[in-house]
Amino acid sequence: MVSVIPHKTRSEPVDEPTMGTKLPFPAGHRTRGVEDEPRPRTAFVLSGGGNQGVSQVGMLRALLERGIVPDVVIGTSAGALNGAAVAYAPNLTGVAQLAVVWEQLQADHVFPGGRIHRAWNVVRRGTHLFGNEGLAALIHNSTPARSFSDLEIPLRVIATDLDTGEEVVIARGPLKPALLASTALPGVFPIVEHAGRRLVDGGVVNNVPLWHALSGPVDRIFVLNVSSGAGDHAVRSPLDVVMTSFMHARNQRYELERRHAIEHVDIIDLPRPHDGRDLFDFSGAHALIESAYQLSMRKLDEYERELADRRAAAAAKAAADEAIVREQRRRFRLRRGA
Repeated sequence: MVSVIPHKTRSEPVDEPTMGTKLPFPAGHRTRGVEDEPRPRTAFVLSGGGNQGVSQVGMLRALLERGIVPDVVIGTSAGALNGAAVAYAPNLTGVAQLAVVWEQLQADHVFPGGRIHRAWNVVRRGTHLFGNEGLAALIHNSTPARSFSDLEIPLRVIATDLDTGEEVVIARGPLKPALLASTALPGVFPIVEHAGRRLVDGGVVNNVPLWHALSGPVDRIFVLNVSSGAGDHAVRSPLDVVMTSFMHARNQRYELERRHAIEHVDIIDLPRPHDGRDLFDFSGAHALIESAYQLSMRKLDEYERELADRRAAAAAKAAADEAIVREQRRRFRLRRGA
């Protein structure tokens, strides 16, 4: 039995559906009231990756244990699903409940029917291999939020317009169709019709939506990229070929956006554990969460040391500059006295 996060009652009306390619998030958004000291404006970017999305749970745990809470969450596919959960409950309790969902998840929950049914779906006519009832149940169990207005933190969900190839950002309205669209792997799950568009998986055009984080007022971006590398697992089926081809194109886009990022914004890539499972394998969730957590904690240690070194260097430079100014003033007074 999958645990369900308790629903919070909210008084706001349900938002109207709004989609586009540029939706900057509000500046200075906070979820914990007024803080005594300003903290860096922070974005979490969660990639797609199918069953590999389980590792993002360990990454989120590491971030929240360090008191790093996002001002905006941007997610594609499985990353959108995890992002919705943390945007609703941005705390360790919410992450623990999300871990329970992933640890209890099995292939038949998402891809019903087993291997024989999958083989039959391949040869029959149709636009998809599986229905999305399993995905809908996973969304229901991951978060009780039914609308973007139920979320504590702004969320941006990335999908793809099947007819135009346009990258679509969904930020308002009902949450379930947005998440179903973002996770609708083409040919595997049904096309989702939402707000007058036919939508499929956002990973088709943007699997690591870094640029949407850079379009808002941010000081640092934590990237939770769990999409596999070329050597992570063997190519055993036509679907593996498709997924590997997508992976190459998506990685190239992310690297390009990374190189052209704004200099004053810190971009911290959290390391992912090796995950050689195929698309239909949901085993070993607990071990992957723990491994991702440990790797992320070490990365955050490095980042904090880097910040401390930067602050020390800045303080030393400021002290040196002040000493130069004092010396210049002293010499000026001496010249005037002469």
